[in-house]
Amino acid sequence: MKNYYDILGISRDASQEEIKRAFYKLAHKYHPDKGGNPQQFKEINEAYQVLFNKEKRAQYDKFGRVFEGAGAGFQEGFPGFDWQSADFQRPFGSSFENFDFSDIFSDFFGGAATATKKRKATYQNKGRHIEVKLEINLEEAAFGARKDISFKTYLVCEHCQGKGYEPDSKLKECSSCNGEGVTRQVRRTFFGEFTQIIECPKCKGRGKMPEKPCKVCGGDGRYYGNKEIKVDIPVGIRDGETIRIRKEGEAGILGGLTGDLYIRVLIKSHPVFERKGDDLHLTLLISFTEAVLGSKKEVAILNPSGAKEKKVFLKIPSGTESGEIFRIRGKGIKHFDAPGQGDLYVKVKIKTPKKVSAKAKELLEKLGEEMEEGE
Repeated sequence: MKNYYDILGISRDASQEEIKRAFYKLAHKYHPDKGGNPQQFKEINEAYQVLFNKEKRAQYDKFGRVFEGAGAGFQEGFPGFDWQSADFQRPFGSSFENFDFSDIFSDFFGGAATATKKRKATYQNKGRHIEVKLEINLEEAAFGARKDISFKTYLVCEHCQGKGYEPDSKLKECSSCNGEGVTRQVRRTFFGEFTQIIECPKCKGRGKMPEKPCKVCGGDGRYYGNKEIKVDIPVGIRDGETIRIRKEGEAGILGGLTGDLYIRVLIKSHPVFERKGDDLHLTLLISFTEAVLGSKKEVAILNPSGAKEKKVFLKIPSGTESGEIFRIRGKGIKHFDAPGQGDLYVKVKIKTPKKVSAKAKELLEKLGEEMEEGE
């Protein structure tokens, strides 16, 4: 025969308060989600159900058993305890498999759950975060820009200022939940009969109802429409990076918090430059003569959109081979999160003419002979 007093670790003359405290402590310690034994946890619950119920406890003390079964249920709650914070939220294996403790214990300790629901109402009605893609060119990424963005989302109703009711209307107590913002549903489980608290579907957790719902938004405090904002693109932003703008996402229901806007930046390919980190790369075509004799070539650099084009000069030394790379310092992109600027790398490619005149051919043949002799 099981000794329920030993299971809870209390004396036979323990008070109701001592029984509650003992169960609270052991339930935390032996919960399977915290590494405890499911069977031991079940015995702790069984002991509590018997000893906390005065009639069942009397039967147990007199006969050593409860004739109507130990699973008839909890008769009283534990005021002031937030079961959610106790981490009893996930189903687990063995005989408790597929059992949702969050439903059973949502109102296990009475009025505290109601207060918790009300405290969380603003967050429950919070609008969602939104992600949009913004395509920009390389110049805008390198020097920054201000861009207009337009997207569809829920907006705060301007007519009712997000309250959900007409300006000349008032709020009255919800008849469904009597102003609590939540309703209670009784459920029967193998543990017994439990009361579950859910958000009142009629007033959506507010506890009050408008006398006249807003004629524009229908009482939600928001409507679906087009939103336009201006976004500052920071200097040096890279492809695929995200800009977060707080409270520019989806409007919440009935004055709930507004979500955030996430802008994922995509940089279009450039006809001249290729970006690698904060460095820029380009290919410069030179003639065979310039490669052999050397030269001074103009090289394009990246300029802000609409600005007058600026160039720099690159000295090509004699004897330069095709594929050689030259670096021009400080002509890349400014670093986003550090001082300084990237570099410009110029890859030289020798352009070979497809047709040459007879005289040019003769000169090239002589040049070839001289080069062979020089070797």
